Amino acid sequence: MCDGLEAQCASETRVSYVIRDEVEKYNRNGVNALQLDPALNRLFTAGRDSIIRIWSVNQHKQDPYIASMEHHTDWVNDIVLCCNGKTLISASSDTTVKVWNAHKGFCMSTLRTHKDYVKALAYAKDKELVASAGLDRQIFLWDVNTLTALTASNNTVTTSSLSGNKDSIYSLAMNHLGTVIVSGSTEKVLRVWDPRTCAKLMKLKGHTDNVKALLLNRDGTQCLSGSSDGTIRLWSLGQQRCIATYRVHDEGVWALQVNDAFTHVYSGGRDRKIYCTDLRNPDIRVLICEEKAPVLKMELDRSADPPPAIWVATTKSTVNKWTLKGIHNFRASGDYDNDCTNSITPLCTQPDQVIKGGASIIQCHILNDKRHILTKDTNNNVAYWDVLKACKVEDLGKVDFEDEIKKRFKMVYVPNWFSVDLKTGMLTITLDESDCFAAWVSAKDAGFSSPDGSDPKLNLGGLLLQALLEYWPRTHVNPMDEEENEVNHVNGEQENRVQKGNGYFQVPPHTPVIFGEAGGRTLFRLLCRDSGGETESMLLNETVPQWVIDITVDKNMPKFNKIPFYLQPHASSGAKTLKNRRVLRALRLQCAKIMPLHSRKNDKINKTCILSVAIIHSLGHNLYIIAVWILRE
Repeated sequence: MCDGLEAQCASETRVSYVIRDEVEKYNRNGVNALQLDPALNRLFTAGRDSIIRIWSVNQHKQDPYIASMEHHTDWVNDIVLCCNGKTLISASSDTTVKVWNAHKGFCMSTLRTHKDYVKALAYAKDKELVASAGLDRQIFLWDVNTLTALTASNNTVTTSSLSGNKDSIYSLAMNHLGTVIVSGSTEKVLRVWDPRTCAKLMKLKGHTDNVKALLLNRDGTQCLSGSSDGTIRLWSLGQQRCIATYRVHDEGVWALQVNDAFTHVYSGGRDRKIYCTDLRNPDIRVLICEEKAPVLKMELDRSADPPPAIWVATTKSTVNKWTLKGIHNFRASGDYDNDCTNSITPLCTQPDQVIKGGASIIQCHILNDKRHILTKDTNNNVAYWDVLKACKVEDLGKVDFEDEIKKRFKMVYVPNWFSVDLKTGMLTITLDESDCFAAWVSAKDAGFSSPDGSDPKLNLGGLLLQALLEYWPRTHVNPMDEEENEVNHVNGEQENRVQKGNGYFQVPPHTPVIFGEAGGRTLFRLLCRDSGGETESMLLNETVPQWVIDITVDKNMPKFNKIPFYLQPHASSGAKTLKNRRVLRALRLQCAKIMPLHSRKNDKINKTCILSVAIIHSLGHNLYIIAVWILRE
């Protein structure tokens, strides 16, 4: 039973890789989460390009970038700093929660308890307790001290769960004492639990749309919620009811922050505006600034009271710091009437500090040679990429995208053998067993030369898999020659006999390689060059599916189907029937070679014979017959 299940999972495993620079210094897409470490003057950003980055908030530094923390394979939706900034917890759409050493920037462990996107985290500072929740409607509680003690040999962790949510969870909050936890979801209600006993306490109704942001005061008696319905609500958990509604924004409220005294709320969302509202007097509110894109997250600088600044992340890749100096001395005026919020002039027109973001790929076109891709990014720059070598070939600049597609069209037919995803703002290429081996080209057509001068047929998917796992020791020796290799090793000849990769090309060693399930769940991620490590090699043994083993380890490349065909005179040619109609095996005709001749049909040439050729192309179990005409002078 178990063996059958493992075999089924293996057959559904896909291989993906990301074409990117070795160091991705800039956020490539929207930033979903922020955490500030005031002790070290560091800001952590995490977002839709799957990368967590560390920045210096020292304004005197010309380049604020410090380091990247990479292990996720999909959007990072939330992060929290724990243990006085030593540990960082992250939640991702790759369905995992990860534990990081925040000072050294490496992933210590991965929690795979969730079955769907993990959207939100909550942290009880006084208890070192973290909660995670997401689209699987589950809430799990984690003891941070236990998580940081996990090792390769001691990797068992227990968790408590809070059940009862009926819809996907998008927001989560827990007070510092760890006595109350609140969740918000598409159910449009707030559900409240006691995390100490996992008991349900109450359900609070009032919002008319998804609850996107939640905050609790220190003792867990009051809760603030922001919703896609455009309102902010203040709830008394003791009275189990909403005690105030703030209608500040024109559209959905997606992000909230509150000062330590729980007297002023900072809000942002779809309308791009960031307000500060006095919870005791809703008429006193200040429009701090207006961003250039919808606000996803905010983080108060709590180095002083009142907070001197606020960091803001949006659906764009740039993160801004806005000053808050003087806003708490503000008093309401006639300009701030509830009916004319659009006329309010922002207190700040320029950010105090900017962490610049990079461009995100938003459009791509696979060229018909099924090897190269054209892309356009958010800055309207066009680039030309090589899928086979996993690299950018050329930056074309701000050129017409459609014109470039037409310019690079080749008179050739190659079947689809990979798929492309732009979700992270970078090119992610996925290979699936069902079509990975569909594309064959000759070595010369691919621009490769053989040592013996021949022109063999090459399988693009097979060559790429061999290149991606080139550093994995298991691929270096053919199992059929193990005994012979052992002898050569004794004689000191092993290094010369080992052949790595495919013999034609390599991919950049920094290329991330991802093994995942067909549904999107990640099984294992590593850099191409790291597959030679002892731990990585062991995990590859457990993860790599058999269809990849066949190619990379056993060297059983798929067989090229050689199908004979016949030449027969066209009815209008008047030519005699050929005695030997079968084409010699040495002759290979491809669409690339036939179609240029076919396109000359209307040219002025002396036609002595028009031959019709039927080419049968085998794809799986289907047969396709393509009729073309060859002109002979």
